This record gives sequence, C-alpha cells and structure tokens, in this order.
Amino acid sequence: MPDPRPPHRFDIVISGASFAGLALARALGTAFGSDLRIAVVDRVPRASKDRVPRISKDNVPRTGEDRSRDTTAPDARAFALSAGARRMLETLGIWQEIAATAEPVTGIEITDSSLEAGIRPVLLTYDNHLAGDAGTDAEDAAVPASHIVPASGLERALQNAVAAQPNVTFFTPGEIAEFSGDDSAVAITLKDGTTLTAALLVGAEGRRSPSRESAGIKAVGWKYGQTAIVTTIAHERPHGGIATQHFLPAGPFAILPLPGNRACLTWTEEEHEASRILALDDAGFLAEVETRVAGRLGAVEVVGPRQSWPLDLHLARAYVAPRYALIGDAAHGVHPIAGQGVNLALRDVAALSEIVADSLRLGLDPGSLEALGRYERWRRFDSFASAAAFDGLNRLFSNDSMLVRAARDVGLGLVDRLPGLKRRLVAEAAGLTGDLPRLFKSERL
Repeated sequence: MPDPRPPHRFDIVISGASFAGLALARALGTAFGSDLRIAVVDRVPRASKDRVPRISKDNVPRTGEDRSRDTTAPDARAFALSAGARRMLETLGIWQEIAATAEPVTGIEITDSSLEAGIRPVLLTYDNHLAGDAGTDAEDAAVPASHIVPASGLERALQNAVAAQPNVTFFTPGEIAEFSGDDSAVAITLKDGTTLTAALLVGAEGRRSPSRESAGIKAVGWKYGQTAIVTTIAHERPHGGIATQHFLPAGPFAILPLPGNRACLTWTEEEHEASRILALDDAGFLAEVETRVAGRLGAVEVVGPRQSWPLDLHLARAYVAPRYALIGDAAHGVHPIAGQGVNLALRDVAALSEIVADSLRLGLDPGSLEALGRYERWRRFDSFASAAAFDGLNRLFSNDSMLVRAARDVGLGLVDRLPGLKRRLVAEAAGLTGDLPRLFKSERL
C-alpha cells in the first residue's frame, strides 16, 4: 500500500550537516529568508549550542586508541582558512563568532630534513600577507592571506547560525534510504519512512557519501598507506603567527599557530608507525612531539586530545546527476599537506549557492541539468588540479632519497629567491585567483 503521509515539500534538501552542508544552508538561507525552504538531513542528532560537538567517523578524524570510545571529544583539527573563505564567512555572519579564536598567519617557514637532524635550516620563507596581489586592493597589504581556525569553533559557529534560521528544517537523526529525480522534482525517502520532495538534493555527507553511491556516481582514488595525527600543544616561546612545515621522511609535520602560546600539530606517518605513536602513554607521546618540534618553541606540553585518520585521495567521476549535486568531501578528498580541504569545500558552496540563487531570481529551475552542468564545469577542474598538486607534493616530500632531497632543497632555495613567484603562490593559497564566486569577493548572493 502507498504511504498515506504526504511528503514534506522543500526547495533544497541537503544530506549531511558537515561544514559544507551547514555553510550551504547558511548561504541560501540568508539570501532568500522565508522564501526558500531548506531541509538538512543528518544521521547525527543535532547538538545544542552548549553541547560539545560530536565527532562523525565519516567526516572528521578518528580518535586514537586511548579515546576511541569518547564520542563527544572535540575535533582537535585546525584549518588554514584562506582569505577568500574568510571573506565568505564574514559575508554570511559566521566569521564574527570565530574571529577571537582564529590566529592570523603572518609568515610561513619550510624545512626539509631527517627526523634525527639536530638543526633544521629554513629553506623557504613566505610573508603571508596579500600585498595588493590579484584579487586584492592596495589597502589589503596588511591583511593575512590565511588564518588558523579551530575546527570545533567553526562547526559550532555554523551550527548556531543555521539553527537560528527559521527557514531551515532538520531531520536528525535521519538518513536517506533512496531518491530519484525527474523533470520536475527529486523524491527522497528517509530510512524511517519520511518522504521529502525538492527541486535539488545536495550530497554533503563526507568522503563515504551514501547519497553519492545511491546516485550511481563512482569515485576514483587510492590510499596513501599514511595516517594523519593531530593534537594541540602549549609552548614556552611565542610563535609570532608563524606557521611551520617540516618536511620529514614520513611526510609533512605542520605547526599551526593558535591564539596565545598554543599550536595545532598535524603530521603524517606511515600507518604502522602512527599506530605505535598513538598507543604510547602520555610521556611517550610527548617525547615524539618534542622530537619533531625540535626545540623550536621551547618547552612544550600536550594540551589536547590525540586524534588520527587514514589518508587517501578520492575524486568523484561526476559532480552532478539528475537533480543532485556533490559538495565538499563527498566530491573530493585531498591530502592535507597544504591544508586546503576546507577551502575547496567552501568554494564549492560559494559556487553552487551562487548558481542556485541566480536561477531562482531569474525564475529558472535550480535543479535543472543546465544549472547543475554549470556548477560541475566551474568546480571540477579546480578540484582535480588541486588534488593532483597536493598528491604530487606528498609524493615528492615523503621520500628520503638523498638525490631527491638534494634536488627539492635546491628547488626550495630557488623559490625563496623569487619574490614575485612567492607573492603569486600566496595569492593562490589565499583563494583569490581564478573565477571567483561572489561570496569569495565579499559580495552577497
């Protein structure tokens, strides 16, 4: 017998309350207010403003063995949020809530040495300010090209902002069982039997996106045999806003400055070595941290949980299907070597929300193949190029060959002597080059 309950009707349904999913709900919700009905479906129950955000195994790091059962541990990651992404969050009223916990990156230093090296000479330095480059004005010369933002603070700010929007309805805990699109709408059935209809369904659940699989979109990629480890330290000497990237034989070790004498450590190890490190007691883990920090910041203390996640690369073969679009990690998962994953996700959001907004204002169908094709053309090449670049960097620097090390050190030294190239690289990392969405230019939808 057919289900007697009428379907819940929306304009946009977002599957997944990830960073990307929440940002899309915020962008479209603020642009259209009550004129646009938005639904967010997520398998994790909604967190209140006062509750510590939960960790989802699909979208954020898995905790280490000593905390594997702690499902309410705060996300220990920090993101290098680009200037373009910051402009977007400012326009959406999100940045104002996280600004106090964000640390501007004033400079970047890169080293390349063995783990046992007593001295790690700096081979490449960047002044991490915009300096009037592409996409900037002269007065931006003192504006940092990036800020380090705690993941938990960004998630909380997005949750609070979207929860305050009356035009957003949450279905949590909830999960999509099946959906199908036709010329007029997409029909969605949740696992509890609830039915929804909308003009467009957006997959934002993370790397293992169930809606992507239901849409029949395959992903290509590979595992790196590496594990990312993340934690937070307090340290004796001030960091001065300098972000440091040590290229060690097992992979990059990043020191990301946080407000006060604190920093987020993100580093890459081969899987078996990461398992050994994560299983250490507190004193043993601290010793591993001290070996990698190498006295750069004086005495250090681990003040946050240790967390980890396996590293891989994946790219969706298509970003759209009939009345369906992918954003964020559901569309592309990249190596964290350059810290650009969240920036790519927010750029997806900015592009898709602009296309949807323009379609609606022209009286067109935001879920049409024409609209979705424009989104795919806009974002797919950029995502592919970024993934390929980060993959290449990881392969180049996760290599202890003396010849390869010598060649790359010469290359880093040459780049360090080319200020014009360094300014261009800073502008690229700032998210201010290419075909920018309006939100990345501080313009409203």
